[in-house]
Amino acid sequence: MIAIIGGRRMNKLAGLEVTHRQVIRTPYGEPSGSLIFGTICEHEVVFLSRHGHGITIPPHMVNYRANIWALHTQQVKKIIAVTSVGSIRKDMEPGKIVIPDQIIDYTHSREATFHDRSDKAITNTDFTQPYCPIARDCLLKAAQDAGESVIDGGVYAATEGPRFETAAEINRLERDGADIVGMTGMPEAILTRELGISYATIAAIANHAAGRGESKQAIPLQAAHKALEDAMMNVRNILEHLVRNNDD
Repeated sequence: MIAIIGGRRMNKLAGLEVTHRQVIRTPYGEPSGSLIFGTICEHEVVFLSRHGHGITIPPHMVNYRANIWALHTQQVKKIIAVTSVGSIRKDMEPGKIVIPDQIIDYTHSREATFHDRSDKAITNTDFTQPYCPIARDCLLKAAQDAGESVIDGGVYAATEGPRFETAAEINRLERDGADIVGMTGMPEAILTRELGISYATIAAIANHAAGRGESKQAIPLQAAHKALEDAMMNVRNILEHLVRNNDD
């Protein structure tokens, strides 16, 4: 079964015929909300809203471990995470969709591993390729089938939030090699890797990052919301085709 984690602009999954909801208790506390089970085009899907049903949980307070563990208990084979990002690279305009292939983690206060018990041997997890190549290929194929244009590859800078970055910070991220910036990409990616779950991200660009383009002096939030809403229509189309193609 495939799982989809939705962001602030996707707290509900369009086209999902809901069969039931389930509250999952985890050793890591409460997930962001109940898991929503249903079908899209007769294919089973489970959906979780990352920020809660009422969009009340900020990025730095999401219980990422509980969310991923809850999905793990349902034996999901693949997780697709939907996120909104700011654009650092010039050719990545608001409204476009990116399937990133790398991450730089700038978060600092999040519970970022399941391997934190002092009574267990130290465990190191390979993270050379932070996104599952198979899951990425599935997203790219779904976009092609859906007739949606996406950017294949990009470096996602995961920042702490909930504030946006300064222009100087974005300059630093650019020097580090980042192409897009968001607040929820980590530790989701590493937690899924630790549990052996295939994981990939589909990132909708809402705005130019601070100091870039229309955000030269300040981020135009109203325009960003509009660009994100438009992009999410395309994201939903891709996800529908992804679910149709899913064999798990």
